[in-house]
Amino acid sequence: MNNRRSFIKKMTIGAAGAGLASAMPKWLYAETEKKMFFKLAISQFSLASDFWAKKLDPLDFPSKVKKEFDIEGLDYCSMFFADKAKDSTFLNELKKRSADAGTYNLRIMIDGEGVLGDLTEATRLKAVENHYKWIDAAATLGCPMIRVNVEGDGNPDDVAKAAVDSLGRLIEYGKKGNIDVIVENHVGISCNAAWLAGVMKQVNSKHCGTLADFGNFCINRTKPEAATIDAYMKTKCLEEYDRYKGIAELMPYAKGIHAKTHLFDDAGNDKETDFTKMFKIIKDSGFKGWASIEYEGGLLKMYKPTDGYLGNDDGVKATKALVLKAAAAVA
Repeated sequence: MNNRRSFIKKMTIGAAGAGLASAMPKWLYAETEKKMFFKLAISQFSLASDFWAKKLDPLDFPSKVKKEFDIEGLDYCSMFFADKAKDSTFLNELKKRSADAGTYNLRIMIDGEGVLGDLTEATRLKAVENHYKWIDAAATLGCPMIRVNVEGDGNPDDVAKAAVDSLGRLIEYGKKGNIDVIVENHVGISCNAAWLAGVMKQVNSKHCGTLADFGNFCINRTKPEAATIDAYMKTKCLEEYDRYKGIAELMPYAKGIHAKTHLFDDAGNDKETDFTKMFKIIKDSGFKGWASIEYEGGLLKMYKPTDGYLGNDDGVKATKALVLKAAAAVA
């Protein structure tokens, strides 16, 4: 707790260096963002604990993001409105609120709809079918893409073949609504960037790409006791793929970035990832799309309240300040 208070104090005092976003002068923000080679978005998962605790309604996400964080791009998470994929009233209201807030609906990130690399064909095709409703939902919201997971157990080449087939089916379905399909290095075998890049090469479509996440590179993790967030939070990573090498391998196919953070040091830097090094890799790749803040410390704070994690809002603001600092460093 003392570390957290010390961090906030130093960030506020030293806003010109890194600092919390809210402490930076508005004109300084504007000048910094003009120089960015990318556009700034936010993942809805950054506020996960607020949604799960019913402190924040999914319909209020656009206005909160714009008013409190001054961010325009929105990455939605299907898990926070899982029963609304076919609810046109809800989707149209969310679209209206986004327009009213002056925000942009970028993508829906899909979870929990089955394994797209499953080696049992009937199971896999059911997973593909489960994703169709979310492609339709994205079209209603005006999102140009959805994010899916590709995973599966078995021989990596066999899983890749299955994943390529699934992605091909989703791409074809998405074309009718002008919805692209992108894949995050997120779970299981997809955390191996070389493998995921190989899948992208095989798919070979302008309507498919990657969502390159700074932090999802655990290629060997203990198994969760159950298929729940609580159980997953108790797992441990046993082996991690080199994140800088991984981002470099995913960038040729990237249609989005997740600038992930968990814990910050007293200078406002992420303790796990060198953001300047990451954004140098991203800039050198020629990327000019949307980079999304994804702060996970607020969720971790629920499970480890004494480990120095910031709350959701402060964590988002600190991540934004760090992103702007890194962007300025590589400008």
